Amino acid sequence: MYSYTYDKKTGGILINSSPTISSKEPRPLYAAELDILGFDKYWKYDKQNELPYMWAEANNYWYRGTLVAKLKGGNLYTAPEIIIPKDDDGNPVTPEPEGNALRTIDIETMVNANREMLEIIEQTTVKKILAIYEKYKNKLDLFYVAFSGGKDSAVLLDLVKKALPKGGFVVVFGDTGMEFPDTYDIVEKTKLKCEEEGIPFYIAKSHLDPKESWKLFGPPSRVLRWCCSVHKSTPQTLKLREITGKSNYVGLAFVGVRAYESATRSKYEYENYGKKQKGQYSHNSILEWTSAEVWLYIYANDISINEAYQKGSARIGCICCPMGGSKASFIEHTNYPKESEVLLSYIKESNARTFITSKDYISRGGWNARKNGHFLTNNKKIYSETTKNGEIIINVISPKTDWKEWIKVLGDLYEKESNYIIDFKSQSFAFICELKKEGYTIRLSERYAKENPLFGKLFRYTFRKAAYCIPCKTCMAICKNGCISFKGKLRIENCNHCFDCYSMETGCLAYHSLNIPNEEGGKMKSLNTFSNHAPKTEWLKDFFEHQSDFLENNTLGRVQKPFYKRFLKDANLVKNNEATAFAKLGAVLTWDTDVFLGFMFINLVTNNPQFAWYIHEMDIGRAYRRIELENSLTASGQSKDNISSIINAFKRLTETPFGTILHFGYITDDGDLVRTKCSISDLRVALYGLFKFAEKCNNYKEFTLATLLNDSIERDGISPTRIFGLERDEMKPILLGLSAKYPEFISSSFTHDLEKISLTEDKTSSDVLNLFREEQTNV
Repeated sequence: MYSYTYDKKTGGILINSSPTISSKEPRPLYAAELDILGFDKYWKYDKQNELPYMWAEANNYWYRGTLVAKLKGGNLYTAPEIIIPKDDDGNPVTPEPEGNALRTIDIETMVNANREMLEIIEQTTVKKILAIYEKYKNKLDLFYVAFSGGKDSAVLLDLVKKALPKGGFVVVFGDTGMEFPDTYDIVEKTKLKCEEEGIPFYIAKSHLDPKESWKLFGPPSRVLRWCCSVHKSTPQTLKLREITGKSNYVGLAFVGVRAYESATRSKYEYENYGKKQKGQYSHNSILEWTSAEVWLYIYANDISINEAYQKGSARIGCICCPMGGSKASFIEHTNYPKESEVLLSYIKESNARTFITSKDYISRGGWNARKNGHFLTNNKKIYSETTKNGEIIINVISPKTDWKEWIKVLGDLYEKESNYIIDFKSQSFAFICELKKEGYTIRLSERYAKENPLFGKLFRYTFRKAAYCIPCKTCMAICKNGCISFKGKLRIENCNHCFDCYSMETGCLAYHSLNIPNEEGGKMKSLNTFSNHAPKTEWLKDFFEHQSDFLENNTLGRVQKPFYKRFLKDANLVKNNEATAFAKLGAVLTWDTDVFLGFMFINLVTNNPQFAWYIHEMDIGRAYRRIELENSLTASGQSKDNISSIINAFKRLTETPFGTILHFGYITDDGDLVRTKCSISDLRVALYGLFKFAEKCNNYKEFTLATLLNDSIERDGISPTRIFGLERDEMKPILLGLSAKYPEFISSSFTHDLEKISLTEDKTSSDVLNLFREEQTNV
């Protein structure tokens, strides 16, 4: 809520009355962390952990208002480097003069100095909590505090106790089985205290032990976060059903999320419905609190502190969380080696990569960049989808569950020998199931999926679920009507066809984590299409000045030439060593404008795997450290030389008009790679992108805006929303504008929460370009 300054007198923090625009999230530092990082080589301090000595902001360490140290690097097995800054005279900064021992923070005086501001912050938040309770107390089945054992949920619980009447809420701890040992200690302490105060405290835990689930799913990763559903949200939902006695309960969770924790959370609102969990309310009661206010509240109210913080963990979560890394991993492994090694052993066992050792795979972070089941030990491909001769062909080997149960979600099934008909939303679709020795082959007319994309998607999901279902009970938790059960084996009864149980990414968590993408010859294709010879601005200028003549008469070297030809070919500028009609249009329109660069960019993303990787891998506006992208490329099977070339090429491309005019991306002063929102001055660029997207996706020309925006859908094409970084509130007016101006190409409707985008069947991306040719003809 408020800004803060460091108090040299107490060594603490002073909250100011002015609102804060941003927070650097300070946290107190204790002797245990200083020891682990090796600060005892530089400073003297008592080895006590009752009182903190200083504050940390990320990797910057502050002592009584002075920056006294910085950390750099570090990984699971290696401590980060300590950097001691120098003063104006070039001497190392020392916290205390003459090497005297560090003084602890004067907690009592600090708290008293902030008492008035803390009371304002507390009362403001308590009123918010009470207001949301009064608003829904007669409408919902229960209120509960989502307790994690971390500082934020501890503060939140204390505030809810002050705001709500006894019996007005319960507390639920989601035990993933992977928590820090210190977290279990604080949970037990909190549970006992709640029971003494008459507050019900429940623990929700998956029926799957992490040792089992990591083997079944493969280790989780930044993209494949099945662990959150399997070990957190699903057990909590099932526990709340047990508490309320209702499968369709509606509750409100008080959640300790804060906006300053991350860029994603900064967009959160206090109250929301269905964002944390579908069909449920949540209230982010301390959303605007900074970590400075959280820690001051903890000290002022004598709230028990999870000892993991005193040992150096900035955040409390799961051991071996894929979202961690660098210094955090080192601290965690040092403090909890036994617990860490249990899960690290599964990562090592799962690594089927022969080009990198398991230790490097872990220390460099390759394991948490995994995107599919490729390179998992003993993971066989049991599911495949292809489209051939007008048919969608699905092959399943050794399915885990019966597809005839899952297909009940779509509608009623009728069968005659190997021929089947499924009723789906008042329509009937025929398909064939051919039984094989170890599975079956499904054949469905491609026309059905084109005419009804929703059916086509859910039909595929049915067989993915049948092939991979573990079961993890996530589908069971999602189904509010209690239609799904796993008593002995899968049973679906009295389904009302809401399709909610098909709502997870790609239809099934296990499929999403284990499926092996189709690859030529079973080998991972190289993404490195330019080697160290990505195009330069002068090469582009020369091509558009001379076009076909440039291919024969140019100053490019023998090695450079084939890589530039590949670029020109994928941009649709040359074919069979001749300049294309598209290249000639570029010369007429002026190629280095955001309009024509936009067309070229769409072609390159559509045809070139390296460009497609940049778009798939890099989110708009986020600064990626080089090591992050190296880890991701390592996980996808790229060689060390290829990795270096792919990342270096990004920098070279940003120096061309793709970066300077289209604003595709840039490199920060620190060397981080950033992809940015592209400039689009003509709506027809988006229209061209929509047709290219449809043509790549089996020419399906009817979809929703939600489909365009959903990057997790498995498909061949890349949506123009992803390519250019367009969000819903930007894309909707673009679609409506295109529909009004070019009704012969596209129609869009957004009424009564229904959204439909239809591209004209007999139009193509080439026809969009003809609009520009016609303009030139009429000039």
